[in-house]
Amino acid sequence: MPASTPLVLYEYPFNEGIRTMLRLEHLFDRLGQLVARDAAVDHHFALATIFEVMDVASRADLKSDLLKELERHRGLLQTYRGHPGISEAALDAFTARVDHAFNGLNQLQGKAGQVLAGNDWLMSIRSRINIPGGTCEFDLPAYYAWQQHEPRRRREDLLGWMASLTPLAEALQVLLGLLRDSGTPQRMVATAGQYQQSLAPGKTYQLLRVRIAPDPGLVPEISGHRLMVSIRFMRPDAEGRLRPAAADTPFELALCA
Repeated sequence: MPASTPLVLYEYPFNEGIRTMLRLEHLFDRLGQLVARDAAVDHHFALATIFEVMDVASRADLKSDLLKELERHRGLLQTYRGHPGISEAALDAFTARVDHAFNGLNQLQGKAGQVLAGNDWLMSIRSRINIPGGTCEFDLPAYYAWQQHEPRRRREDLLGWMASLTPLAEALQVLLGLLRDSGTPQRMVATAGQYQQSLAPGKTYQLLRVRIAPDPGLVPEISGHRLMVSIRFMRPDAEGRLRPAAADTPFELALCA
């Protein structure tokens, strides 16, 4: 696998907490792309994405779990102080990012997006946005009128609504960045498309990352638990059903704790 080849990344979460974080990261990434565009239909789906973020973030213990993780990383970073080979300036920068994310999330009142739940106009859209065709102009004329505004004005509104979600997005960015940095990629080969690896007992991994060379027909099926990970490479047949790929397949694997 040439070093210059751009690789396609697949990630597999080992627990429900990381699964939720990855889903939220995916939604925030989509939201950023949609808001930057000008078309009214893109801003419609940006608003739908805001509602999806609210739904995923509605778990009662999400905020406290993220705060605990930020606190854990803050304590871990402090243990590196004074170690030879560790840049104090880089350590200070990482610590400042963690502190900023912790303080922003800690100051957030209630669940992420809770302030939006008090906006009757937004909630009227939310109640109908999952109904097929439920946001037509005759159903929600006020929403249709909003969609006729200039892109700049719609974008300003969306950014204002997103502001209450920003502390959550920043906390996720910091935590997932630290988690991904904890894994060192290793070059592996899936013999006849199959790969298994036993995990060291007593060590808890949270995320598995697989990178493969670009190949539209190659799909990694990943499964894992605290004792073992398994990767099986598949290809779709003529009807789209996935079948095992029998060829030896090189890939990169990183286990993140």
